[in-house]
Amino acid sequence: MPPRTLASLAHALTAAADVEAALVALAEALADIDRFAQIALIRFDPKRSMLRERLVPQDGTVERTTLDTTIDHLPARERVAVTAGGQFVDFTDSTDEFARLFGLTNLDDAGWLSARGIRFEGQLSAVLVLYETRKIFGARTSERFGPSAALFDLAFVRHLEHEARSEAVQTLEGVTQRVHEEYDRRLAALQEQVAHRGKGHAVPGGGSQSEHVIALERELAKAQETGRQASRRADAVEATVSSAVEQLERAHIELARRNELLRQKTRTLYLIDRVLTVDAATNDPRQLVDGLLSLVGDDMQAQRCSLLLRAADANSLFLAAARGIAPGVADGARIPIGEGVAGKVAASREPLLVRDVAEAKQHPLLRDQYFTSGSFISFPLVYHDDLVGVVNLTNRAMRGVFGEEDVERVRLLGLVIALVASRARLPERLGVLLSVR
Repeated sequence: MPPRTLASLAHALTAAADVEAALVALAEALADIDRFAQIALIRFDPKRSMLRERLVPQDGTVERTTLDTTIDHLPARERVAVTAGGQFVDFTDSTDEFARLFGLTNLDDAGWLSARGIRFEGQLSAVLVLYETRKIFGARTSERFGPSAALFDLAFVRHLEHEARSEAVQTLEGVTQRVHEEYDRRLAALQEQVAHRGKGHAVPGGGSQSEHVIALERELAKAQETGRQASRRADAVEATVSSAVEQLERAHIELARRNELLRQKTRTLYLIDRVLTVDAATNDPRQLVDGLLSLVGDDMQAQRCSLLLRAADANSLFLAAARGIAPGVADGARIPIGEGVAGKVAASREPLLVRDVAEAKQHPLLRDQYFTSGSFISFPLVYHDDLVGVVNLTNRAMRGVFGEEDVERVRLLGLVIALVASRARLPERLGVLLSVR
């Protein structure tokens, strides 16, 4: 199935009939981000301060296990942060031990365990636990998974509200049932009194039979009206809550989108700082050009990328660094300016964005068996009106598609690459090193 976006996840969570269905939808969204990560939902009883039940999604179903463990088993610092809710809290110590407590399978490599509290009516009601493999590069899964978890918080609270409303309706139905039973009992008693009177017996307590019937009918009518008013109030509350939840979901989606943009910009600044640090610390052109390629490749999550620099003859580009390209293509390979995608971008000095390569049949990348994503960016590197080279990005992680906002991000990264490459004289030095004539 296609990867979930925040909008499609919000729809799936809204359509989920119960907490289990919502948890399965959340697990599918997590698999699109990190297929090795695991999650579990721990139901919490605030009255007893007990972790009551464990729900673990597995292969489209949810495994329920009774836990009945006091929350005091969690470390004090983590317990306080989890109880506050709203964000993932890292378990820095005894990660594997707590992963087993939460019913998660130990990972082959070292893992990170984090938990996020979900609050309802001012109290902790559940804990969402995430177990992921430690990564050397790239953002933590908990960071990328945060917006999805926030949407699940809304869905979970909505189900709790539904359960509370159902309980209130059952209580109201019980009261109404008791009123009806009392009415039937008293009506039967009146009928019995009428029968006795017809036989010449006196009515206990005196009074008219019709007055008793009228009084009972009034009581019944009053009870029925009270029930109708309560039902109307419950319907109004449900409509208000549903509208508020829908607005909150839209707000969370927008907040998640802005948070992701901010995270990406922060990541970009971090990578730029890392490249400038490498530029200041090394004089090795190979190490520096690899750092420049990692800058743009990691930031744009491109599984296949290449950096081409202008050759000394000024009529061609040569491959300075690449990753994920076809086997047998060695550094230093030449591409004439004006030919192929990179050559045409170098000639025009205008970036090229293709969202779906099937709609751009003139591009020779269609004949490349290693080109699989259907979307790519080819961007010219220009510094002081001089062509420095071209950077190519494709095969975005998780079958992603590049957009106009990605071109603007590459524009900033391209300026840094062109600046560093020009100051370090990378085209000339690498050209000599790779014997490019």
